[in-house]
Amino acid sequence: MSKVSPCLWFNGEAEEAANLYVSLLPDSRIDSVQNNIIDGPAGTSGTVLFVEFTLAGQSYIAINGGMRMEYSHAVSFMINCVDQAEVDRLWDALLANGGKAERCGWLRDRFNVPWQIVPRALHQYLGGPDQEGARRAVKAMYGMVKLDVEGLRRAYEGTA
Repeated sequence: MSKVSPCLWFNGEAEEAANLYVSLLPDSRIDSVQNNIIDGPAGTSGTVLFVEFTLAGQSYIAINGGMRMEYSHAVSFMINCVDQAEVDRLWDALLANGGKAERCGWLRDRFNVPWQIVPRALHQYLGGPDQEGARRAVKAMYGMVKLDVEGLRRAYEGTA
């Protein structure tokens, strides 16, 4: 386990969430599952208490805390995608079974965890040398729900 690991709070879905997340990205795995050894606020004896998992090389913990806690956009998980195909695949997988699409590449998965699904090209267009092109790309991004690499490129180049 890493010295510092994000800990995600769930109400009975820690193992389900961890299994979903590790299925999405290379260099990901379930490292260990710890069950409750007594009945308590986090569940009955024998049910999952926490899951240690690695997601794209970073260690995480998912804990069943015994009640629903709300996530906020103050902390989210950003995935830098190599291309539109990866954006589409991750977007669809995280929205499946009850997730909610938001704007500008943000979504909440079915566990209400906030994610940003971002193509690497976005950084190129927002931070490129053409300031006017960057402004057009930002404006285009603000109008998008799922980010569209081709739409961002056309905006940046002024061909939209």
